[in-house]
Amino acid sequence: MIGPNFGIRESFFARCQSDAAPGKNGNKESEMEIWDAMAARHSVRAYLDKPIGAPVLQKLQDEVAECNRESGLKIRLVCDDSQAFSSFLAHYGKFSCVKNYFALIGEKSENLAEKAGYYGERLVLFAQTLGLNTCWVALSYARGRTLKKLDLGKDEKLACVIAVGYGETQGVPHKSKQVRQVCPAKNFEALPAWFQRGVHAALLAPTAVNQQKFKFELVGERKVRARQTGGFCRGLDLGIVKYHFEQGAGKENFEWAE
Repeated sequence: MIGPNFGIRESFFARCQSDAAPGKNGNKESEMEIWDAMAARHSVRAYLDKPIGAPVLQKLQDEVAECNRESGLKIRLVCDDSQAFSSFLAHYGKFSCVKNYFALIGEKSENLAEKAGYYGERLVLFAQTLGLNTCWVALSYARGRTLKKLDLGKDEKLACVIAVGYGETQGVPHKSKQVRQVCPAKNFEALPAWFQRGVHAALLAPTAVNQQKFKFELVGERKVRARQTGGFCRGLDLGIVKYHFEQGAGKENFEWAE
């Protein structure tokens, strides 16, 4: 089901693309690409029996390595493993032909889930720019078999997995909350343009069962407070929406508030 403000937000993104500021390489291409990926990406559970080719696979592996260097996580890209999604839960969740996935692994800590959500979504959007499809999976997979295959260290934890491959379809948009439901400001239109872009980008972020239980608040002129308002997969969801907000707002425009 498409939310009542979906068309409005798509128009907003179109304006953001045309007005995009030069990216870090001195042009608009990279920024426009991320807007396109956020707008086009939807969860996909059914995949084609098509391997990921070597050039694309190398790009994914390079991005995984960069995420691990930045974050200290131990994310792995697992390919040609049909066992991870062969359980009853996977079939109940309508997953089919899933053979590749990102395993979001890290040292056990209080912020592991949020960090995994942040860098996992970075990989999701990067995969989208390569013509791949993805789906966040917290429960509907064979966790026991997957843990056995991954053979984690005693201080490591698997936070989540993300299915990746060539989808049978591109997925469909789902119902979304409206801006006023995730931003308590009385006059949203009067807030800085970068903040507005960040909130709209966050509304496109995937969250567990599409719950969108988060809020953003502008603190002073250049600080933003993000918080979750309940639900489950809370740390993961918070990391995911914060990554989206940063891509929409531009990291150079603000700092996160505690």
